[in-house]
Amino acid sequence: MNQEEIKAILPHRDDMLLIEDAENIGGEAVGHYRVRGDEFFLRGHFPGHSIVPGVILCEMLAQTACVLMGEQMAAGKMPVYTGLNNVRFRSPVTPGDTVETRCRIKRAKHPFYFAEGTVRVGERVCVTAEFSFAITGA
Repeated sequence: MNQEEIKAILPHRDDMLLIEDAENIGGEAVGHYRVRGDEFFLRGHFPGHSIVPGVILCEMLAQTACVLMGEQMAAGKMPVYTGLNNVRFRSPVTPGDTVETRCRIKRAKHPFYFAEGTVRVGERVCVTAEFSFAITGA
């Protein structure tokens, strides 16, 4: 799905919609984002040596996981983080990199969902994480 189709699921807009395309492949969500270099989160992080902040990479994971929740993300619903566990930052992501996020839901007890995911640039693993979120009314 493209960004317009993603907007039908996620409430994120403008600078905070951090996946450009995504698809559900057999229960695993796969998303992509190309780091251009002019993003708001790179200004000042770090001058002369831009690195995508870890919290932004974790947000990309959460947004990708929500692609699996299309049916639950009806109008007026909003996903919110409830936890991050076992997060490991293994390699930096910099301008020019194309990020691939992969997530799967490990278990669910609506409105809570528990997931795991990875961020990669090519074959390089940049982030691994377990996380949870709740789908709430807006």
